[in-house]
Amino acid sequence: MGLTRRQRVELSSLVGDRRVDAVVAGRARMVLWRDEGRSAEEVAVLAGVSRPTVNTWVRRYHDHGVAGLADRPRPGKPTEVPGSVRARILALTRMTPPEVTGLTHWSSREMAAYLARHENIRVSHNFIADLWRAHDLRPYRSGAFKLSKDPAFADKVVDTSSACT
Repeated sequence: MGLTRRQRVELSSLVGDRRVDAVVAGRARMVLWRDEGRSAEEVAVLAGVSRPTVNTWVRRYHDHGVAGLADRPRPGKPTEVPGSVRARILALTRMTPPEVTGLTHWSSREMAAYLARHENIRVSHNFIADLWRAHDLRPYRSGAFKLSKDPAFADKVVDTSSACT
């Protein structure tokens, strides 16, 4: 293939950088291995992909440089979640979970399961977590208390306010 020294350094930095997506780093590694003179079959085995996949990424790097190693947008209209669903999720997040859940606070997985079961709203827990992040909500960190399920709990409670005087 014949990469320049600058190209090899650029690809090597992608492979070694923890901030780079692992998928992109793997594609950069495939290009480097091919440049070392390894066959497409050998690189495919090392990378755990098919030979045509190796050829695709090497060709895309040759045509577009490092930008060619990134995923291209998929065809079709991206799915959109209506504003009413977003508003419902945000409203539920700010409230104590309904008693039927047995929860003291929401997790994104529990919220997704509750919405699917009780409100016929189907969204992924990842979408909910992204929505929370976008609105700086952290329901899993909110102060919460747990109610005792002990039937004799009321008898065991001591009034601490009168004990201090």
